[in-house]
Amino acid sequence: ADSRLRHEYVPSAHLSAACTCLAWAPPGGRPPPSKDGPQRKKRKSEGAEVDKQLDILAIGTAVGSILLYSTVKGELQSKLDGGHDNRVNCVRWHQDNCCLYSCSEDKHIVEWNTQTCKVKCKWKGDNSSVTSLCISPDGKMLLSAGRTIKLWDLETKEVYRHFTGHATSVSSLMFTTVKPMNESKPFDGITGLYFLSGAIHDRLLSVWYIRSDRKEKNAVMSFTVTDEPTFIDLTVSEVKEEPVKLAVVCRDGQLHLFEHILNGYCKKPLTSNCTIQIATPGDDEDSTPKPVPILAAAFSTDKQSLLLVYGNTLQPIIEKVSLNTTEPHICLIRDIQKVLALKTDVALTKVKTPVVNSDAKVLVPGIPGHSTAVKTPSSGKEKKKTKRKPGETEESIEERLGALDIDVSKVKTPGGLPQTDSFAVLLVQGLESNDAEILNRVLNTRKENVIKNTVARMPIHAVIPLLHELTKRLQGNPYSASLMVRWLKSVFTLHASYLSTLPDLIPQLGMLYQLMESRVKTLQKLSRLHGRLFILVTQVAASETVQGVPEVNQTAKLVYEDESSEEEEGSDDEMIADKDSDENWDEDEEKEEQSDEQEMTVEKEINGDSDLEPENESEEE
Repeated sequence: ADSRLRHEYVPSAHLSAACTCLAWAPPGGRPPPSKDGPQRKKRKSEGAEVDKQLDILAIGTAVGSILLYSTVKGELQSKLDGGHDNRVNCVRWHQDNCCLYSCSEDKHIVEWNTQTCKVKCKWKGDNSSVTSLCISPDGKMLLSAGRTIKLWDLETKEVYRHFTGHATSVSSLMFTTVKPMNESKPFDGITGLYFLSGAIHDRLLSVWYIRSDRKEKNAVMSFTVTDEPTFIDLTVSEVKEEPVKLAVVCRDGQLHLFEHILNGYCKKPLTSNCTIQIATPGDDEDSTPKPVPILAAAFSTDKQSLLLVYGNTLQPIIEKVSLNTTEPHICLIRDIQKVLALKTDVALTKVKTPVVNSDAKVLVPGIPGHSTAVKTPSSGKEKKKTKRKPGETEESIEERLGALDIDVSKVKTPGGLPQTDSFAVLLVQGLESNDAEILNRVLNTRKENVIKNTVARMPIHAVIPLLHELTKRLQGNPYSASLMVRWLKSVFTLHASYLSTLPDLIPQLGMLYQLMESRVKTLQKLSRLHGRLFILVTQVAASETVQGVPEVNQTAKLVYEDESSEEEEGSDDEMIADKDSDENWDEDEEKEEQSDEQEMTVEKEINGDSDLEPENESEEE
């Protein structure tokens, strides 16, 4: 009523075996108290209350055990072990006898006898994990679901009906009717009932109808919600004309209310009659109202009002709201800040700032070689103590710094290059944070002694990450690879003894080894190609120099035809001279070609290619 925490129970193994699901035992079917000898005498009032209220709570854990906890005694009553070897997904009590049903990730369903704390029966429920259970109103059938839904006969433990189910694992199963709608046929306890299922990541809640035949396996109707359903409560319809009321809390913090008479097949998904949200008023310094998530909702016994649980999971607020479903959207304004105001301001005032004398020199911890400037705290208390005399002027910042005696020359400028001791620190930081900028700055150094010193000062645990980083960079462009090889060399020379002690050295360095092998294999081919290309380039260059001489245009631009015979003789002489020069030209070319051929043979002998057959040679070219 006052939404206060009544009782808290933390299992001893709550870290290793977290609680995954829980269920209250029905008040009638509580196991008899274990005989612990003479207990404390109960007061009369307490003894009367015990029979009415719910007492035993079954708690499933992540390791497969189930705890039975008594809230009246405030202690663990018993522990059910040996049924499951994986996380328990759902626990359900039987209405009449003190049986408990549980399902688990290990694909099995277990029936427990809670008096003897032993497994009564265990059977495989599904091919994948079983996530949800529900017992029929008459207690003779059990619904189980992983993704497909099965209806089991509890006496024979055989599947009575199959339903298609959902695409994801089912999170909730509930019966929505107690009696069949048509009273013409005799009721066998299960045929003609409707039940509801919801699954994770599924925004449709499906309603299924249990028929007398096995033909229909699909849902008869569905309800649509805005997000994955996290909490579902419903009022079971007991009379034929009474509609089923459904309250669905979604992951987005909204509550959807549905009201529908279940009367056969409905093709279209049904939308909610009413959506309830809660928000802050938004009248404080932050003007925008913020949504308050609804965590759970339950119908009261009169079916006309609703209990809402909202706010923070650590300190939820429980409130009774009367249902008025004429409006499709209701937004309740609740100021939860007043309730949830955590007292942080008290703790803050306890922090005291030390009064630093201006003559004192303060040493601040940091990386060796880094000087840190000290900020003097200017608190109000200090000013009151050191009041200035009327004639005095306030001393300047320069004078104060002088008093603090910080050597300004020692303070590093951020632009300067870090030394080798900080290089090692930088390298480790870069490897841990995977910061490309820091790594590039460190690994792109060319100085051999800097690389050696950095690798020597590096902590042992950073060697393998550095090798992985170098391997990654070696696969990149050849320029960076040539830089990385220097780092590799110093790592292997300085840390070989450490690397040889590693048991998984071969898989750690396998990729690097393969990379080097493949690079070395291509060396011979590359050197041959280099030789060939060199010859080609020199030939091309030589022929270009030859062709570089401009050709003399032989045709005359203007011809004067005079009668004078002297000029004719002169032109004949010129022609003879031209012919001579042409012949000389051809001779020069031949000489050059011969010298080129000589060069080629020399080159081939150097490269060890002279013994190759001419066909192979042409192929390789």
